[in-house]
Amino acid sequence: MSRSSRILSPTRMSARSHYLLACTSLIALIFLCLLWELRLAPVQPGGSWLFLKCVPLLAPLFGILHGRRYTYQWASMLILLYLTEGVVRVSTESGTSQWLAGAEIILALAFFGAAIGHIRSKP
Repeated sequence: MSRSSRILSPTRMSARSHYLLACTSLIALIFLCLLWELRLAPVQPGGSWLFLKCVPLLAPLFGILHGRRYTYQWASMLILLYLTEGVVRVSTESGTSQWLAGAEIILALAFFGAAIGHIRSKP
C-alpha cells in the first residue's frame, strides 16, 4: 500500500469531524435539557415536567451515532425546534435561564451545521 493511499482525503477528514461534532452536540443538548429543567433553572421550584422536551432528541441518537444519512436529514429539521425554543427563551427570560437558552442555541446551531456538513460530505 502506498503512502498516498493511506492518507485520508480532506473530504474524509471533514466527514469525520462533522460526525464527531454532531454526536457531541446532540448528547450535550440532551444533558442540557435535563439539567436545565430538573436542577439548574426549572420553571417551577423542584423541577418540572418540561424536562420531557429531551425525549424527542433521543429518537435520532442511535442513527446519528451510527452515521445513518436519513437520520441526519430528519434530525436536522427536528433540531430547529430547539433552536426556536432557545431564541424565544433567550429573549423572554433572565438570569440563569437566559444563559442556558444561549447554550441551547449554540448547541442546536452546532448540530445543525454538523448534520448538514455530514450529509454533504458523504458520497
